[in-house]
Formats: sequence, C-alpha cells, structure tokens
Amino acid sequence: MSRRQTTRVLARAISACALAGFLGATPAAPAGAARPKENQPMKSTPRPVVGETLRTSLLPVLSSPLVAFRIQFRSGSINDPPGKEGLNGLTAMTIGQGGTKELTYREVTDRLYPMAATIGAQADREVTTFIGNVHRDHLKPYYDLLSGILLRPRFDESDFKRSRDDLIAEIETNLRGNDDESLGKAALNLMMYDRHPYKQLDTGSVQGLRSITLDDVRAHYRKYYTRGNVVLAVSGGYPDALIESMKKDFASLPAGAPPLLKLPKPRPLQGTEVLFIEKAAPATAISIGCPIDVTRSDRDFYALMVANSYLGEHRTFNGRLMNKLRGERGLNYGDYSYIENFIQDGGSTFPLPNTPRRQQFFSIWIRPVAHSNALFALRQAVRELRLLVDAGLSPQDFEASRKFVLNYSRLWTQNLSRRLGYQMDSQFYGSGFLIDRIQEELPRLKVEEVNAAVKRHLQAANLAVAIVTQNAAGMRDALLSGKPTPITYQTPTTEDALLKEDKEIESFPLPVNRERMRIVKAQDLFEK
Repeated sequence: MSRRQTTRVLARAISACALAGFLGATPAAPAGAARPKENQPMKSTPRPVVGETLRTSLLPVLSSPLVAFRIQFRSGSINDPPGKEGLNGLTAMTIGQGGTKELTYREVTDRLYPMAATIGAQADREVTTFIGNVHRDHLKPYYDLLSGILLRPRFDESDFKRSRDDLIAEIETNLRGNDDESLGKAALNLMMYDRHPYKQLDTGSVQGLRSITLDDVRAHYRKYYTRGNVVLAVSGGYPDALIESMKKDFASLPAGAPPLLKLPKPRPLQGTEVLFIEKAAPATAISIGCPIDVTRSDRDFYALMVANSYLGEHRTFNGRLMNKLRGERGLNYGDYSYIENFIQDGGSTFPLPNTPRRQQFFSIWIRPVAHSNALFALRQAVRELRLLVDAGLSPQDFEASRKFVLNYSRLWTQNLSRRLGYQMDSQFYGSGFLIDRIQEELPRLKVEEVNAAVKRHLQAANLAVAIVTQNAAGMRDALLSGKPTPITYQTPTTEDALLKEDKEIESFPLPVNRERMRIVKAQDLFEK
C-alpha cells in the first residue's frame, strides 16, 4: 500500500513576500529555558491537564531553509461511533481539504499554490496528523493558513460532500475494485481484530460514511480537537517566535481531552483461519498474520527486527521469503514480512510515520501469484515461518541481518518531516527515538536472544489468512481436501534440490479451521 488512503496532500506554494512576523529577529529564550541542540530529538512536554501548556515535539535545524509541521490529535478510527464508521477520517479530510472561516477551500489552494508548500491530513487507527511543509521565506502566510484550517475550519457543505464521496469511492472503486493487495490486507485486519476497535478501515464503511452528517463532523471536531489531545510538532529552520505563536493560538482550543479508549485483547486465533474474498482477479493476493504482544517500547521488538529482516525485509532481496518464492521459483513479484503495522511511504520503501498502535501484529504479504500456484505459495510462506520459529537464525544470518538493519534504518529519516514523524512515534511508545534505540539495542544483541524472542512471539500454528481470488470455492475445496498442491513452473526446473523441496512444500500441513473458513464477495466487505 503506497500511502494511507485518507491522506490527501495538497501540493501548493506562495509568491515571494516581504519577510515579517516569524522571520524577524529570533527572540532570546526565556530564563532557564534552553533551546534544544540542533538536529537532535527533543522530548515532548507531558500530556497536559487544564491550565497546563500544550505538548510540543521540536526538532530545530537552523541551517535548513524548510520548516515541517506535524499537528497530531489523539483521535483515530477507533473513536468512530457504531454506525458511523469513517467519521474520524471524514472529519480530517473535511478539514484538510477545506477552507477557513475567512477563506473558501478554493481561496486557500489559490494562496498555497505559488508557495510550493503542502498541507495534508493523515487519519489512522489511533491518531490523526495534519502534515505541512514550507520554505521559511513564506512561513508567516503559510502558518496563517494552516492554523486557520485547524482552529477555524470552514466546514462548508460542499467540502464535506466532496470528501465523503471521495472516501466512499476509495472503498467501492479503488479498494474493492482495483487494489486486490490492499483489499487482502484490510480483510486480514478484519479477521485479526474481530469485535475490536481496530477492526474497521480508517476510511470507514460505505453505509457508515453515508450516514454521517456535517453536524456529526462538527461534533467530532469539538470532542477530539482539544488542547489536551494535540501535539504541536515542528522541525527545520523555524524561529522561536513561531512556537510561542503556536502555543498562544492553539490555546484557543477547548480544554482537556476525552478519555483514552481502552483496547481489549484480540481474539485468539484457532488454527489456520481462512477468509476467501471472491472477485474477478487476474491473480491471487494473500495476506497472513496474527496479533503479537510486542511494540517498539519492548526490547524484544528490536530482536524481532533482526529476525524479520532475515525472513522478509520489505522490498529487498534480504529476506528468505523473497529469495525462496520469487528468486528461486519466480512465483510473483515479491514476498515480505512485518512485525508491526506497515504502510509504505509513497514511492519510497520506508515505513510511513505517524501510524502508531498500542497493539501490533505480525504479517506476511504474498504479492499476487498465479491462481494455480496460490496454495503452494501459502504453504511455502507458512513453512518458512515455521522453520524460523523452530530453527532460528544461524550466527552468520544473524550477523548479516543485524548489520543490514543497523545501516538501513538510518535511511528512514532522510528528511526533516520524516524525522519529526519518527520522533513523535517514539514519544507515543515512550521508547526513545527509534533510530537511536536501534543503534543502542542491536549491537548488544546475541543470536540466542533473537531466537528466543522469535519463539516467545511468533508461531505458525494459529494464523489468519485472507485470500483474494476469483475461484474461491475451488480453492477452498482444494485446501480442505488435504491433497498436495504442487507448483506449476512456466519453465520447468532441473534443480534436484529445488524439486525435492517442492515435494515437501506441496504437502506441508496447514491446520485449517473448517468452522471458521468463509467465502465473501468483495463488494460485501466494508459495506456496513
């Protein structure tokens, strides 16, 4: 998935203007208040109570001509009321693609356009983040627009209807119609979090969106867009006066914060639970996963990072899944694994910041494979997971994977906005800055610790499997029969070792839970 579906980045910018306001002389810091060291993470202020200062997350880089904003509210799809699934995402989009009390949406975009600046809304399960970037020459007029959108949203009926129609089309046309891989991932999430607040899409459901009114959006804004529920995050070459102005302006939000929603434990999976999503599809997309009780705040997370890189590092040939399924057998374009919710950031190969969760899951993504080879690919992926759990990493594989993660993770924060996003996520988890934590934890890890963490948190016996395919009944029957599901090569191989392993894979046992196996039509998913 390239980016959160509810993210709408409006690329715009502003003509040259006189330096004023924020870009005057930088005032001296108040007595006893030290400006954070340049280009170093700064911890956020504590969660406030009424009367306390707003929380901030600052990353000053005085040499940078750019300023990045991430204004985050502790409101996500978990806060959608029953029957109005999508309210959080629709509220974010109506604001992010709307006007201010003084300006229409068109007037806002006309003023942003000459700036080459951006404003976007990113709604997720637990947080909603408004993201902006601007050259500091245009900081004052840009901030006036950004703060106006967030503090004085227009809530125009036409903006609301356009945003609602866009989200409905995202589900009906894009997700269910054109994006089988994302549909499989969304269905996997539905299985793992049955009767859980994480269950629904961030975009909601079709009927839920249609039931939402503009008054619902206004009410959601009043409840969740409050002083105690916001983090003001800024990075780049900004003056101190900007932060003081932001604190003063955002103090106009209502005081306090709604109680944080308590999350139940996910339902335990029983055997291999399979959901077939039937639709006209040129190939079969498969997603496999299970909830795990570990996040970035836990030391075991960093051990699992090494093991996961060995198994299925995203969009690289480092992982066994990629080498075994694609490299040796040419089954598909790619096969990867993850130890937390993963969304690719645009055209990069890096994780999208600001999608944190208090509960996480392990998953395997099998990109579309020929229908005839789908069950073979499923067996092989689960078998590779079983081998990892049972045998662990060798000392050589451990050293290679650890070295890769230590170096590769440094690339995740190549620009100020991403670095700021990771800093905010680290504060969400209370874990210290992620990249620094990786550099701290991995060098002292031992292979025995990694393998022990794998055994504690990963397993291949109880998994949810979402399969998007066009002949669901036939594939279901083949799986239930227990018969071998051999691979069909387009060009026959003569490698004896590969053919021998194929025989083991095609008969690899899957403990299928017959009672929980289902077939649904794609058009029925996320309808209600």
